[in-house]
Amino acid sequence: MTVATLPILSGDSGLSRYLNEIKQFPILSAEEEFMLAKSYTEHGESEAAHKLVTSHLRLVAKIAMQYRGYGLPVADLISEGNLGLMRAVKKFEPDRGFRLSTYAMWWIKASVTEYILRSWSLVKMGSMSAQKKLFFSLRKAKRKLGIIDAQEINPEDAARLSEQFKMPAADITRMDRRMTARDFSLNAPVSHSDEDSMEFVDTLEDEGPSPEAVAADEQEIRVRRDYLKDAMRELSDRERHIFVERRLTEDPITLEALGEHYGISRERVRQLENRAFDKVQRAVHNAALEDERTSCGMV
Repeated sequence: MTVATLPILSGDSGLSRYLNEIKQFPILSAEEEFMLAKSYTEHGESEAAHKLVTSHLRLVAKIAMQYRGYGLPVADLISEGNLGLMRAVKKFEPDRGFRLSTYAMWWIKASVTEYILRSWSLVKMGSMSAQKKLFFSLRKAKRKLGIIDAQEINPEDAARLSEQFKMPAADITRMDRRMTARDFSLNAPVSHSDEDSMEFVDTLEDEGPSPEAVAADEQEIRVRRDYLKDAMRELSDRERHIFVERRLTEDPITLEALGEHYGISRERVRQLENRAFDKVQRAVHNAALEDERTSCGMV
């Protein structure tokens, strides 16, 4: 299997044709999926990998549609999601007992959300997690307050959301203005087919977490932990200690306290902290990039 053998999505204008085309691939039973996964993991059979990927293309499209409100082409979101799916197939371990869809959901969402963040140039990878959370949660929070997506937040609502997200109201307002400027209609058509007429609002799901979502969250935590653990091996003992105490604890130790501990200046501690962070960020980025490259060439 190669990427070229998958159905081609040529821009948003071809979305209806693509959605109809991927419906032709059969959904696998649990037994079929298990046997195909074993064939691929143990024998590297490319045809097995192909069937695993194509049977889950609808899952990718469904997840990608949930992120259409960020002003990016659906075709690009689906393409990024497909890369995440291929990564999941490569790393999937059928003996653990999960279905592939449960495992793949995290990889698909991770690929799509990282693409969105790169495209919006909001934050560097691995930093400003609070802003990432705000970016992907603000629309839902606005709807709970009865604010439509295209309507800007007033100072009173910004103050309420500031308490919810534990961020300055100014940051809430700034993020909202960026997102509102690139808003789109919830009634935008997803499919133009007479037989398969659908608007984006129809793709919105129940806000409560499903069992699959819970399992995917657990997988996300595990993946991030593994990336971080490997990255921290790049640090010296002193760098690792400073990085942990300054970046990975809820109540960071002051620069002055660490300086006294090591007998160095406050500024020197800051330099070591920044150097350690840069090393970890680079190592995490390279590991994620290598996984992506490997997954693209998995067959």
